[in-house]
Amino acid sequence: MCKVIAVCNQKGGVAKTTTTVNLGIGLARHGQRVLLVDNDAQGSLTSSLGFQEPDLIEYTLSTVMGKIIKEETIDPEKGILHHQEGVDLMPGNIELSGMELTLVSVMSREYVLTEYIEKVKEKYDWILIDCGPSLGMVTINALAAADSVLVPVQVGYLPAKGLEQLIKTIRKVIKQKINHDLKIEGILLTMVDGRTNYSKEIIGLIEEAYENNVRIFDKQIPMSVRVAECSALGMSIYKNDPKGKAALGYESLTKEIMANSMNGGEH
Repeated sequence: MCKVIAVCNQKGGVAKTTTTVNLGIGLARHGQRVLLVDNDAQGSLTSSLGFQEPDLIEYTLSTVMGKIIKEETIDPEKGILHHQEGVDLMPGNIELSGMELTLVSVMSREYVLTEYIEKVKEKYDWILIDCGPSLGMVTINALAAADSVLVPVQVGYLPAKGLEQLIKTIRKVIKQKINHDLKIEGILLTMVDGRTNYSKEIIGLIEEAYENNVRIFDKQIPMSVRVAECSALGMSIYKNDPKGKAALGYESLTKEIMANSMNGGEH
């Protein structure tokens, strides 16, 4: 059975893409077949995997969604790129911003991405969807297609405040029956500076507000220059700094998510 996880937060700069890359490659290192889907018009996931000019890629997620909208036949394997660390990628680029407008007038507009995911999922154990920093129709498509949502949250006042809005949106998707099986995989605390009282205070607030209803992952991802370098180098933290705290954090996250999946994913 393939498990589909949307990595989502309407705030930018909270390590969504970094988490998608390192969780995806972490799963591949455990022998899992993994597809990463770049569902962000900025193409951050695509460029983070070393494909430096996403806007020059001709066949992308937007192409696939366009064909589905026009009811054209698609080859599910077409356009998938391969990364040397063992994951596949369906790239995304600026054309997805046009898709936002296109979807408004489409029948069953929430389920265009679901149709694509259904066609590719038999080849994979895991599909991770990297969402853009918005709660628009393209992100709603990711939430409709996913089994669960992983929420990276930078440890800071504004990102913590934005979490409330995101969880409301996820619950709305469930309540409106767009995807009533959608679960929250958990909250991942990122860019944590464990030395400061400010960080400890924010972590305390998040735990107080959510830990009774939502899983907060045991391991936090520390602030790290080596993590920031990975995107420019087109590689994972496992390759760039395998013994660093961030690599250990993402390895712990990978194992926790695999264990959750085997236990049925319940909090």
